[in-house]
Amino acid sequence: MVKSNRNSAPTHRGSSRGRLPSGLPNPVDIHVGARVRLRRTLMGMSQEKLGESIGLTFQQVQKYERGANRIGASRLFDLSRVLDVPVSFFFDDMAETVQDQSPVAVARGTSGLNEEPASFEADPMTKRETLELVRAYYSITDPQVRRRVYDLAKALAAIGETKK
Repeated sequence: MVKSNRNSAPTHRGSSRGRLPSGLPNPVDIHVGARVRLRRTLMGMSQEKLGESIGLTFQQVQKYERGANRIGASRLFDLSRVLDVPVSFFFDDMAETVQDQSPVAVARGTSGLNEEPASFEADPMTKRETLELVRAYYSITDPQVRRRVYDLAKALAAIGETKK
């Protein structure tokens, strides 16, 4: 909320539009944006194509994906239709620490945030390499070959675990 009178500058109460007190985007918005990016990339869709589908520029899509701009309910509904996922998809796999930093929790001071949130790029599911690997995997048309690639990846991961 903004209050002002003729003799003073506007003052803000609480968190500004869901942002953290530091001015950084809210972790919930960052998570939702990362899920938009994940699904868009898995579908092989460019930011420009997604933007065209919902009447935005690719720069606006970039801001949504970074969490810099919050996604409203009607826009989230449009995104779910274009990306062919239920709205709940955007909230799936949200860490409890992120859930605890909702705008209401931050505004009430109950978020437990005493420092800046950890980088969300640490999640391997949001890395470009992971997304490209998944897209490449699903582009293998022969189910038997795809299963062998899957088995190979699991075997390599198991070897890496035994060396620890």
